Amino acid sequence: MNEPRRRRFPADHLGVLIAALLMLLVGWGGIYLLVLSTTPRVGPRWVFFVLLQVAVTGTALPLVRMLNARFTPRTSPLPPAVVLVRQSVWIGLFVVICVWLQIPRALQLHVVLLVALVFIILEIILRGRELASERR
Repeated sequence: MNEPRRRRFPADHLGVLIAALLMLLVGWGGIYLLVLSTTPRVGPRWVFFVLLQVAVTGTALPLVRMLNARFTPRTSPLPPAVVLVRQSVWIGLFVVICVWLQIPRALQLHVVLLVALVFIILEIILRGRELASERR
């Protein structure tokens, strides 16, 4: 009955969610302006990729926070904000790589699955090392 309870909304998560809102607005707003006001040349294409990374990372951040809060055991503390940001950046990078591969029509299902598997394995390794260092 007297289990240690964790705080469901740490202070650093609030700052991350505010940053996510700013990233979301800047990213999607920038893409909107870029698509309406430029021609698809090399320079604007790279700006598009950067804005897409920012937009998808900002969009994924609240979802990643919700999933981490939902699936972390109640007896364990929530992951720090840096973990949430890193996981969201992985999602943004995954989307940017998929869009980049779609331009020359090189995006295939097996490539998507391989890229996703690489990012999942990297996150498992990084999170496992973090948890091991926290236990010491």
